[in-house]
Amino acid sequence: MPIISSPHIHNGDSIRLTMLTVILALLPATAAAVYLFGWLAFLSIATAVLSCVLTEILCLRWMGRSTASALDGSAALTGLLLALTLPASLPWWMVVLGSVFAIVLGKQVYGGLGYNLFNPALSARVILLISFPLNMTTWLVPMSAASAALDLYDFQLCLAFFLHGPQALGLTLDAITMASPLGHVKTEWTRGVGVPEALAAYHYSYLNAFLGSEAGSMGETSALALLIGGIYLLARHTITWHIPFSYLATVLLLAAVFNMLDPNHFAPPMFHLLAGGLILCAFFMATDPVSSPVTPAGQIVFGIGCGILTWCIRSFGGYPEGAMFAVVLMNCAVPLIDHYCRPRVYGHGADE
Repeated sequence: MPIISSPHIHNGDSIRLTMLTVILALLPATAAAVYLFGWLAFLSIATAVLSCVLTEILCLRWMGRSTASALDGSAALTGLLLALTLPASLPWWMVVLGSVFAIVLGKQVYGGLGYNLFNPALSARVILLISFPLNMTTWLVPMSAASAALDLYDFQLCLAFFLHGPQALGLTLDAITMASPLGHVKTEWTRGVGVPEALAAYHYSYLNAFLGSEAGSMGETSALALLIGGIYLLARHTITWHIPFSYLATVLLLAAVFNMLDPNHFAPPMFHLLAGGLILCAFFMATDPVSSPVTPAGQIVFGIGCGILTWCIRSFGGYPEGAMFAVVLMNCAVPLIDHYCRPRVYGHGADE
């Protein structure tokens, strides 16, 4: 049986500090979400964070454990990440249900922080998507809510919408929503419309996608805000470059090659980079230290696997977005990756 060396140097970081660092890195994306989707974003984020913390406290009490760990920031971070993957139009009870899924099924059922196989926020998001596909693929138009049919900056209107749905305001979802760029391209392709024509009809703009004014989940629309947070995490050495860069590079490489072969069917690389939750997953989800490989080589393999799956699901799958499914699927392979990518222990033979 091999002897595995342990880390003996402590860099001074704690769970609380690490979680706070990631939360700070998400503040630009959170601010962008509130700016783009108004009070609906604020209500969803606050509900998810509060629900995750309260659910964790209840789980710990039920198991007879100290509730102090519920305030270490991990539950709050899970709630924030979950909220940023959700549509702004989602009703309150689905936000609460997703938060309960994230803590109970994604974290505590495995034994709590450090033992979960999957990223808790992503696992809850996948459950919600499979359970409520219509609600989870209904996107508000950022800033305008479709020609101001719903004033996203009116707190009372947004509270009524959040609690009682669009019917309370005499609206229908069709009046205030639109397809995301990924969803539009996939739908048009099934109708025989090529990618260039679909993007032209959508009036898609790389600049708008970079800044955040395209439809999508609350935290994925602004690539600029996410990149600011990702660079902050890299600068703080909270994450390393191995997963995000290998992940993004794989998607860009596949997209570039196949776009050159058939530009009518396969979207260009910049579209894949800026559309959907690719950047959010690459910097904030796939880099979860608990559910990702521990070695640099394993992290590169993990990132490449996430990139291949993301591009394949987007290009050939039934769902327009593939990033979050890709990370969850690759979480399953982490033990195998760690087994084959573990470094050789100094002073011991390979077959000891």
